Amino acid sequence: MIEETLGLIAGELDQSLRRRAPGASDLVRVTNLVDASGAAVLEAADKVAMFLVNIEREIIPARTPRRVDSGEAAIGTIRPPVHLNLLVMFAANASGPTYREALKQIEGVISFFQARAVFNHANTPELDPDVEQLTAEIENLSTTELSNLWGILGGRYLPSVLYRFRMLTIDAQQIETRRRRIGEALTELAPAGGV
Repeated sequence: MIEETLGLIAGELDQSLRRRAPGASDLVRVTNLVDASGAAVLEAADKVAMFLVNIEREIIPARTPRRVDSGEAAIGTIRPPVHLNLLVMFAANASGPTYREALKQIEGVISFFQARAVFNHANTPELDPDVEQLTAEIENLSTTELSNLWGILGGRYLPSVLYRFRMLTIDAQQIETRRRRIGEALTELAPAGGV
């Protein structure tokens, strides 16, 4: 779900940026800037690189496991879903004479999300059916936090903006515990997937 959601957002953003730069193609890529060895990723050259910086659990009021009745013989419980926020960096990977173009691209990214801060099934029919809606919010970082982040990313600062996307819900709907009905009493069975 994470990969599909980021790919969908990248596609929508790419269309918007191409309208601002007629004749351009493939302006946005979901990719790292550097690979595991620290070498530049060629796919990111002269593109807006979009990459996941962090995944956070959305803190919402605790929910108890749901009860599932699987027929006359057994009852089970399913753990509550996990709600996630994605921190996604958009970095205009251009240098030298194209640096000013990189600044325009970042402005285009900000303009796109300012105009379309919410992705839902009405404005984005391709959105995963399990995602009710996503909201995009700029995440402010201090200079120190920004320096630390770029140090972790293994690169030098590029014109960039960090967005928080709220929220993806992951729900495996796997039965956690099962209980057997014996008359009106319930007897604990082995956990689902266990022996």
